[in-house]
Amino acid sequence: MVDDPAVRKLQLWRTVLGLVAWVGLTVTYNAVVSADDVKAVADDRLDQSWTSVLVLVCTFPVVVGAFVAAARGGLRRRYLRRALRSLGAVVAMMASMGTAALAMAPETAGLRDAVGLPGTIALGVLCLWSVCFALYGIGLSLVHVFRTADIHEVVPPILAGVLVWEMALLDVVTGAYPQVPPGARAAFVLGAPVTVTALSWWEMRRLRRHHGLTVRAALGR
Repeated sequence: MVDDPAVRKLQLWRTVLGLVAWVGLTVTYNAVVSADDVKAVADDRLDQSWTSVLVLVCTFPVVVGAFVAAARGGLRRRYLRRALRSLGAVVAMMASMGTAALAMAPETAGLRDAVGLPGTIALGVLCLWSVCFALYGIGLSLVHVFRTADIHEVVPPILAGVLVWEMALLDVVTGAYPQVPPGARAAFVLGAPVTVTALSWWEMRRLRRHHGLTVRAALGR
């Protein structure tokens, strides 16, 4: 794999800039005057991040499947084997969220009563670890796009571009940010995909110029 510090920094900044823009929009058009307001804003951002991960999970098999299907010769089998690593990241993320939700669900109250205090403490530690793992994983998933560079270095910018336009379409359909004036809302909703697309294009250009990596070569064409 290519280890390009500039590309790695770009992937990080792509996520950080999105977060900064969202915080700026929220602070400008939402009144945050109490601890409850801060909690509501944090919950909203967590929900949006989790939605991004879920959309990414759904988009992942489509984009990766199309990439693998378009490859020629032995590349197809090679990419399928590499995709197992990214699939493992997806499964780990889903399992961590499912573990915490299942352990705290009302349906498992009988189990918690049966294991007694030591078991309850163990479940609490497991839930805490699962939640921390999931929160950390959400950040890594958005930055590294579920380790899809393990398949090929050109996959993350492609997948990131598709994902961000899907999220923009989702914001339009669901009427996100209703408190924001139409002009600012349109600029924000369109600014994210345009910016990420530009950064993804720069990343692809750098991979081509400095490392000789292109989509055509990756597909064996």
